Amino acid sequence: MYLDKIISYFSLIKSALRGEERDYTQGSIKTAIVLLSIPMILELSLESVFALVDMYFVGRLGPNAIAVVGYTESMVTLVYSVAIGLSTAATAVIARRVGEKELKGASKAAIQALFIAIVLSAILSILGLSYAKDMLLFMGASTEVISEGLGFTKIMFGFNIVIMLLFLINGIFRGAGNAALAMKSLWIASIFNIILDPLLIYGIGSWQGWGLEGAAIATCIGRGSGVAYQMYHLFSGSGLIKIRWSDVVPDLTIIKSMISLAWPATFQFIIASGSWIILTRIVAETGGTEASAGYQIAIRNVIFFILPAWGLSNAAATLVGQNLGAGQPQRAEKSVKLAILYNAVFMSIVSLIFILLSPEIISCFTDQPGVHRIGVNALQIIGSGFIFYGIGMVIIQSLNGAGDTRTPTWINFVGFWLFQIPLAYFFQNYTDLGLNAIFSAVPIAETGIAIAAYFIFKQGKWKQMKV
Repeated sequence: MYLDKIISYFSLIKSALRGEERDYTQGSIKTAIVLLSIPMILELSLESVFALVDMYFVGRLGPNAIAVVGYTESMVTLVYSVAIGLSTAATAVIARRVGEKELKGASKAAIQALFIAIVLSAILSILGLSYAKDMLLFMGASTEVISEGLGFTKIMFGFNIVIMLLFLINGIFRGAGNAALAMKSLWIASIFNIILDPLLIYGIGSWQGWGLEGAAIATCIGRGSGVAYQMYHLFSGSGLIKIRWSDVVPDLTIIKSMISLAWPATFQFIIASGSWIILTRIVAETGGTEASAGYQIAIRNVIFFILPAWGLSNAAATLVGQNLGAGQPQRAEKSVKLAILYNAVFMSIVSLIFILLSPEIISCFTDQPGVHRIGVNALQIIGSGFIFYGIGMVIIQSLNGAGDTRTPTWINFVGFWLFQIPLAYFFQNYTDLGLNAIFSAVPIAETGIAIAAYFIFKQGKWKQMKV
């Protein structure tokens, strides 16, 4: 009996990794969550590998280089916010059309999302290249940090199109129920990045490499390779989404509908990422470059484990969208509750790892005592609230998957801007508690967000959303 169960589990995992578009409006919900979440978890784990790989190799260049990567990644989260917002809208619309068995409408929505992404990316590139120095100054970077890292920041913003498309097209695949294809594109991108990072940073043979700028180039090439893989499958017409070149024309009606869903989702993530930017500045003002370096190392590790949990949350969003499209709101609700349970268990384990093993984890990225001490404290304090991060993420993404992108935006605004940032500012300016108190603003705010999201979810208004 146990052997049969083990064989069944391995068969299920193999099916999830192999990838195929499925109808998730019928059959076992547990099976559906596994089939969707495994590739999504791996996909977003690999996305987080970009930040960790860069931090690992750049860490050998010194505190200034670490700070540059941290400052830039904090600012580039604005690009991520736009990309994730548009991806969220695409997933919600496409999942709903797939649930309704309206595949042509799903394909038309996908191509219009691509048009929007290209335009937005061009605007962000111009702004990033023009104001890179000003943004670093705003983040609290010193003259030495700016001198060393301006090129890195300009490259990351100048080629933000690869970030935009990587997130968006994966959102399209997820909406269609093919999470494995999204995962494979990140495999390709991560492999290229891991290979190119040390080569372009440190060089090979007599060539000395490009230093910090080499890390940015490696990351852009890596993501670009993943986008090329995505585009091939998107236009090959082998899946549910069949984009034909004859359909590559703007449709203002669909674009307007997509933007109406995307802008609240975008602001939802801008609100969240913007609060992290302000928190990064508060840390820099309080503790200087050494504190920034330790904090950024801790945050990269936090993101590494948050993104897999977000993968499970995205699985819930797909299930909600498809089941609402099929007229099965109770099945959608049950899917969310199971995802909450699984995510809570996973994040509890991660929280214990951060609390007990943070010195060993931070040691992998720096051997400087001051940076190490601050990184350990930040990782332990921020990691203490992981179970609430996991619960809140599933509910927020489920609301997004239902097409209710505005409610999570308000939850984030209140939680981050009316609570987390004022609390951190209070600790900085009106107490002598120092950096540890500032770090504690994160788990306190995230706990409040999770509680608020749960009560709103229980009201059930999301079940009546029309997309």
